[in-house]
Amino acid sequence: MDRIDSVLPPIPAKRYFTIGEVSELCLVKPYVLRYWEQEFVQLKPMKRRGNRRYYQHHEVLLIRRIRELLYEQGFTISGARNQLSDMGAMAAVSSGDSLHADLGTAVMPATAWGGAQELRAARPLQATHVAVADGAWVPPDLAALDHLDADSAQSLRDALVSIRDLLG
Repeated sequence: MDRIDSVLPPIPAKRYFTIGEVSELCLVKPYVLRYWEQEFVQLKPMKRRGNRRYYQHHEVLLIRRIRELLYEQGFTISGARNQLSDMGAMAAVSSGDSLHADLGTAVMPATAWGGAQELRAARPLQATHVAVADGAWVPPDLAALDHLDADSAQSLRDALVSIRDLLG
């Protein structure tokens, strides 16, 4: 069976994934993942002891998207990079977040990820607008949460689990 045509396994409900686990979940060799980190600025796994990489759920989804663009849709690295930045800019503009339109993301507070050095850009919430006032995160309108797509809902769940774990 061709690797491109095979079905990707489901992503388990975990906080962090090793490069080996991501390799299996995305059907991409570890050396390819390390190369993609150099080519795609959006892909920045956390590094801990011994320079070991730990990927979060949103990064696994990003890797799957990169894989789809390169292997299934036939984009070059440059074309896939442009496609990702175009999609990210459109998502930010449609959510009304002009502050982060160049990143295509809504920025979560540093405390949600364990400190300033681990500040990560989260996937944008499709039907909401995330605002930051005086360094504090302002929650979106709760009625808008009923209209989240599955990926955004999972990203929100992951962020809330991270916050819960940090608080004790």
